[in-house]
Amino acid sequence: MNGELKSSVTLLSDHVEAPITSQEVRCAVRFPLSLPVVVTSGADERTALTRNVSASGVLFEMNGPLDVGEDIRFSLRMPGTVLGTPHDVLVHCQGRVVRCSMSQSQYQAAATIDDYQFVEQ
Repeated sequence: MNGELKSSVTLLSDHVEAPITSQEVRCAVRFPLSLPVVVTSGADERTALTRNVSASGVLFEMNGPLDVGEDIRFSLRMPGTVLGTPHDVLVHCQGRVVRCSMSQSQYQAAATIDDYQFVEQ
């Protein structure tokens, strides 16, 4: 089942959206998903809410900043409707912070998803 699910997510990265600016090129479709997560960096844990998720990255909204370049871990419970599966799927992810800024009263941190693992459900 893991290989079957992973291949369905890999297909998402085959879609390309038009570049937003000359410096910012999208390599995967973004899904506007608000999912609660706990972001772990070293021994620190912070709660966050996703704003959008793609096969290659995620945008978090949180109360405090993350450092650019910081390695992070987090788990997402992806809706089956997004993945094309009959059930929601828990995905453990590892990545790194590529951008962090203040937006209104919350910080927004963008991170890559460098590695992920589906958890059997």
